[in-house]
Amino acid sequence: MSKFFYKGRIEKKPKYQSFGYNTKRAAKPGSEDLPLTLTVQTEERKAELEAIALESELFVSITVDADQPEDITELETLLAKPQTTVFDKTPNRNDPCSCGSEKKYKKCCGK
Repeated sequence: MSKFFYKGRIEKKPKYQSFGYNTKRAAKPGSEDLPLTLTVQTEERKAELEAIALESELFVSITVDADQPEDITELETLLAKPQTTVFDKTPNRNDPCSCGSEKKYKKCCGK
């Protein structure tokens, strides 16, 4: 018998608040909820950055102000994320050798 339906139990079955949804998630930078804020000096530069953001599927709000210095650090940070390193799988002992000699790996390059 389940512990929640035992006759002498005082506490009720717990009710979950989120019902399967993460209600306390942080907004991802560059999304519709939290667009990147950039400052540029010219309209041409604004068009360049909008093209880059569209290509990367990011949402940006760009302010054109000739008096302020250009500030695109948020965009550069998102675009310069390090890539995951992927290593090539080494062949097993009895697999054909990758050098093309048609011998087994253990007899050719796996000495």
